[in-house]
This record gives sequence, C-alpha cells and structure tokens, in this order.
Amino acid sequence: MHNHGVVPELRHVARFARKLRTHSSLFLVIAVCAAPHLWAFADPALGAVAGVARDASSGKPIAGVQIVAHDLGSGAFHSSRTDADGRFQFTDLEPGQYEVAAAKMGFQEASMNVQLDPGRTARVDLPLTVAGDVPRSGARTDDAPLTAREKMLLDRIESLEHRLSQMETLLETATATKPAAKPPLASSEVASVASTAPVAPVPTPPAASPVATTPAADDASSTAQASAAAQPPQAQQPPKPAEPFAFADWTWLTGNSRVTDVPLDTPLFTPEIRFDTDYVYDYNHPADHTIGGSSEIFRSGEVQLTQMGIGGDFHWNNVRGRVMTQFGMYSETTPRNDASPALGGWDLDTAYRYISEAYGGYHFDVLHGINVDAGIFMSYVGLFSYYQFDNWAYQPSYVSSNTPWFFNGVRIQVFPTEKLKIEPWFVNGWQSYGKFNKSPGLGVQILYRPNSWLSILGNQYEGTDALGIPGRHRVHTDDSVQIKYYDNKAHFIDKAAMTMTVDAGCEFGTNSGVSCYGGNIAKPSQYFLGFMSYQRFWFDRDKFAFTMGGGAINNPGRYLVLLPPINGATAISGTPYFTENPGDPFKAWDASATFDYMPRQYITWRFEYNHRSSSVPYFTGPGGISPPGGDNGTPGLIVPGWIPSLTKHENRLTMAILVMF
Repeated sequence: MHNHGVVPELRHVARFARKLRTHSSLFLVIAVCAAPHLWAFADPALGAVAGVARDASSGKPIAGVQIVAHDLGSGAFHSSRTDADGRFQFTDLEPGQYEVAAAKMGFQEASMNVQLDPGRTARVDLPLTVAGDVPRSGARTDDAPLTAREKMLLDRIESLEHRLSQMETLLETATATKPAAKPPLASSEVASVASTAPVAPVPTPPAASPVATTPAADDASSTAQASAAAQPPQAQQPPKPAEPFAFADWTWLTGNSRVTDVPLDTPLFTPEIRFDTDYVYDYNHPADHTIGGSSEIFRSGEVQLTQMGIGGDFHWNNVRGRVMTQFGMYSETTPRNDASPALGGWDLDTAYRYISEAYGGYHFDVLHGINVDAGIFMSYVGLFSYYQFDNWAYQPSYVSSNTPWFFNGVRIQVFPTEKLKIEPWFVNGWQSYGKFNKSPGLGVQILYRPNSWLSILGNQYEGTDALGIPGRHRVHTDDSVQIKYYDNKAHFIDKAAMTMTVDAGCEFGTNSGVSCYGGNIAKPSQYFLGFMSYQRFWFDRDKFAFTMGGGAINNPGRYLVLLPPINGATAISGTPYFTENPGDPFKAWDASATFDYMPRQYITWRFEYNHRSSSVPYFTGPGGISPPGGDNGTPGLIVPGWIPSLTKHENRLTMAILVMF
C-alpha cells in the first residue's frame, strides 16, 4: 500500500500514545461520552466513512487492521486502525470519491471505492483474505514497488503499531483482573454507563517511541501476554458468531434495497421512508384510465402515488419489531385481492389496508440467531420485493405479480450458519388477513447464500385457501436463483447478474371439484406452472443499469390469476365478465426492458417498456372496464346493455421516481 502524506498522521498518533500512557482510562471515558456531542456539531458540509474489517472466510471482525482513506480528488490520505470489534471511522472528510484500503500482516490487502456525500456517513465493510488464499474481487494486486521514503514510513507505522499493541494488551490484562466479568454492553449503553461508572486504575505502560522498539518493550509485551494467559477461563468472553449473511455485499440482488447508509439511524430505531410515484402510458388508451392484471400498476395517463410508506425497525435488548405503512394506490389495490374477509365480521380489509408490514418478536442468541415474529410480514414469494425501489424492474412477470406479497401469522427465522436461513410459517392463508376455512396455512422458506455471487431461495406452502370449499387443498413451490457472474468496477460495464424463477402448484382434494393434473369433466385440471428470468447490467460505478427479461404462466382454473377490476370487482365478489371456474384456461407471457438512473443510493429514476399477452381477452381495451358513469351496482352482477372492453395484448411505458431513506 502506498502511504504518501502519512507523516502528519504519525505525529497525531504519537501524541495520542503519550496521553494514553498516563491517562488511558480517563481518556477512554471522555472519548466515549463526548463523541456523540462532537458529531452533533460537525460541519454539515463534511462527511464520514465508517465500517468493519472482517475475515473473509469466517466473517469475524479483525482488530488492529491499518485503514487508509484516500481522497481520489485531492489526493489526501487519512489513516486509522480498527478497534477490538474490527470497527473504524473517519470523520470530517471532504465529500467526493474515496478509496478505502485495509492491510494487516497475514492478510491480503483489500480496498473499496465509495462516494461520500455531504453530511452523510458512507458504510464500508472490508473482507480480508488470509495470505496465500485466492484474492477476493476488488483486492489490489498491482501496486508499484515502494520507494525508499515509503519503506521508511511503513517501518515507522509498523513500529508504532507494535507499541500500541503492547499497550492494548496491558489494558486488556487490567480489565481481565477485575473481580467479576460482566457481559459486553451494547454500543447504545456505553455512553450512559461511562459517565457514572468508576474508573479502574490501569498499569502505566512503558514509554512509547514512534520510531523503533527496545528490548525493554519486548519484555513488557511478553510479561503482559503471560499474565493474560494466566487468567481464569471464565474471564474470557467467547467469540460471537458471525451475523447471518454479513460476509458479503448483497445490494446487487433484486428484492434487496441498495441503501447502505441510514441517515437517521439510532440504537433503538432504524427509520425507513419510501415514496413510489409513477406515470403509465398504456398504448391501449383505456377510456376509464383503469389498468387490470397487475398488482403494481393501476392507472393510465396519470401521475399516481403507488405507495408512500413510513416506518422502520425497533430493536432493544433482543426485542424487535417492524412497522411500515402503505398510503396511496397500494392501500386500495392490495386488500381487494384477498377474499378471506368475506368469512366473518370486523371488516379485516379496512382494519389492515394502510399497513404493509407490522410485527413484533424476539431475537434469541442461539446458533447464528433465531427470530420469532408475529403479525403481518412480507412473504417474499416470487423473488421480487413488494417495494419497487428494491427491484430490477417495475412490473415483474406474472410469477411474482400473481403470487402473494404478504402473510398474516407467525414466522420463525432460524440461522444455523451465517450462510443459511430456515423460516417456517404458521399463517392464516395465501395472501390473506383471515382464514378461508378451518385449516391454517403452513409453509417454509429456505435461503442459502454460499458465497458473494450466488443466492438460492425456496418457498413451499400448503393450505385450504378456496373460500367456502374446505376440502380443496393447495400446494405451491416457488424457487429462485440469482447469480452475479461479473464484477469489475474498473470497467464501464462494472457488474452483471441474472435471475431464474420457477413456480409450480395445484389444487386437489375430496369433494374439491378439481384435480392437480389429467382430470376429467367432473374434476378438471387446476394447476399453476410458470417461470421468469431477468438479466441486469450496471454501468459507470452503478450509476446506471439496464434490465431485460420476462416470463410465462399456465394457470387452468385461474385461481392465481389477478381478477380484473371490472365494475369494481374484487376477489370476494368475482365477476361474470371474467370467470374463474374450475378448468377455465389461461396462458400468458410478457417481456420488459428497464433503464435506471441512480445518482444517489436513495433515489432511482426508472423508465420501463412492457409487452404482455394472454390466451384469452384479459387486459383493458380502449373502451375501458368501468360502466358509463363509473362503477355502479353490485360488482358480481351483469350491467344491462354494457360489456367491458378486454383485449389479449397490452403495451405500456412506465416512468417512475422511487425514493427510499
């Protein structure tokens, strides 16, 4: 690593070492208490970089890693070292492009480029590979030979690191000899405890020299290490297991947000605010501006707020909760696809319509973590997220658009390893607020990410979800794979990835009136079979992206086909203009092309073209699907003298502004 411009940093570090020698405990207490207040008065025009250095294979944090932040605009260098938890931070940095590099003996050097915005903290996690292993993508291997001056500076830094390491060992020894060992405090509790806790005396370390080591210092280091080794085993804290999936950056996945820095994050609450506004130009030019057959797009020729969500995550002492509202089109259109409120009272669709997620639960520190949550949560069936900001495309293919977005019930997330999640479900039904019949829905999701470029997701479900037909069972499997097969920030096309999703399911049972496959007139076939695939390219350091893809489905019986809102029809009312009787045929396919402009991590400007086709008239035609004067009467009845305008084809152009904080 080149170390131009680090001499001033050496003077600061040496001054810190002298202060630490005589006032180490007091200095640490003052620093912990004052840091939040100093940051509150920081110049809003400046920014910060913070992150963690981890072992690439185990995911464990690495202490004592030399971190250098290089301002690629001005050429300035800023140096730091990671603490005992592998964390580092640079504050009061000028905005711009930075290269953040990490180096430690025994590991290969790693680096990452980040864009630092005014008043923001850029998150940088640096995985280090043990020397001799295959270098990670992004590791620097083409440094020029060091000059004599650079070698001298490196020698000074290594010498200083050695002396600071000795002092850290002495501090750890003093801590280990306290009468009782307490569990480590959460970061949010440090400031309040430090302001009232008594300061323990710390042995004065030997004088530190920023240039060279001495035999006396080596003896002191050996004595400290021997003392630490002699401490009873109960004084040593066992290492924490690595956080699930924290070993890699997953912002490239469709269905995952690319936001890595939450401006208003606190130890108790992590806020989340979303805005999704679109304008759709439908080439069928429906007279009533009403679009059917989609769970994401609903009006033509108008600017519409699809979703405005305010919420976030609560987390304190292992207790957790999440809430996210949905105002806009989603609050009207999502509940209409749920037929379960027809059974019983209390108007469930009205009670829940402004909530997309709301659950509470507890995190157990077992294995790599176990979460138990109850409420309304995203099912993540069909690969794409319910929130368009997180996706590669605005209008997903039928496999995602027609399968459920949420479940109401209980889920248990078990993380046996940092690369695997097993999530059983006990829920009311398939995208339902209530139960359709007596039996609940049961399911399981399995997510496996063996490395940074592969994600495998499987969802399996069984339930009795036909309203008023308790003998009809439904089974469904939804399986996806995402592969990032190219990643090189040095090129204009800097990243490429693809997805493949396959869905299959059927309905069957005694007195069900249907069969899975090969049925007859009395019990016709009622199944779902579909696939979709997408290809995405990122350009100019992820500032632009282009996605193309599509898919197809075959769903005789139409039990998963989104009912067109003809005369205000809902999943409860049905409509005689588009029946969903056993054996009714339905086949459809689609294709799309999406262009994204992403100048900041919090916003996406999206432009998308969609072509959709079906085997039967399904999409809104020029005459619209609303009677003259608007929806009237009961949705399930025929309107005398009127028929809806339905067509087999639809072409749309969508322009959207997607914002998330």
